[in-house]
Amino acid sequence: MGQTLRDRPAKGCLRSLEGECWIDRESSGCEFRDARLGDRFRKLLTQIGSAMGQSIPLVCQDWANTKAAYRFFSNDRVSEADILAGHFQSTRDRAAATEGLVLVLHDTTEFSYQREKSEAIGITKSINSGRDKAGRLRSHTVCGILMHSSLAVTIEGGPLGLAAVKFWTRKKFKGTAALKKKINPTRIPIEKKGKRPVVGKSQAVYATVGSSGTMHPYR
Repeated sequence: MGQTLRDRPAKGCLRSLEGECWIDRESSGCEFRDARLGDRFRKLLTQIGSAMGQSIPLVCQDWANTKAAYRFFSNDRVSEADILAGHFQSTRDRAAATEGLVLVLHDTTEFSYQREKSEAIGITKSINSGRDKAGRLRSHTVCGILMHSSLAVTIEGGPLGLAAVKFWTRKKFKGTAALKKKINPTRIPIEKKGKRPVVGKSQAVYATVGSSGTMHPYR
């Protein structure tokens, strides 16, 4: 049976005037197969939350904590769903307490990395690199990860949290240039455009915030 984090207060967390720690709130709905994984997750939230945007080695401060963080993220018993479950529950609670419409904003973000071999991560796109000395067009593939997120907000613009998120990469672009010469890309069903992870996002959003009183502006 999974271990809930609802009654395990976080250490070193800034609390609101009501005495509630944001880590307690965002992780209370998480369940891990082992209580130790839950403890490590909460510690990671505290460390990363203390220095948003910084690298894991920097926020962990020492090699022992850094290795523990990497072990957590590479653990086969920890899934994306396990990590996000608590935040999705908090988003659901905030949306339910909101009067009026809840807007769900969809967008895709690219995370680019420099790697000698793209196979370790995947590729996101192919871009024009200019021309060589002979005047021929050059191009190169960008190594990285794509993330499609669905952010729930109030009509005043107040963020309620993520309602759904999906990460993916592409393996190849073979034949896409030739295909564009034969077929109008605007006439190709979205399922065949390499955007399959985006399809079905509405169902995932409804599972989090419900379908009543929601609107889905796409970017």
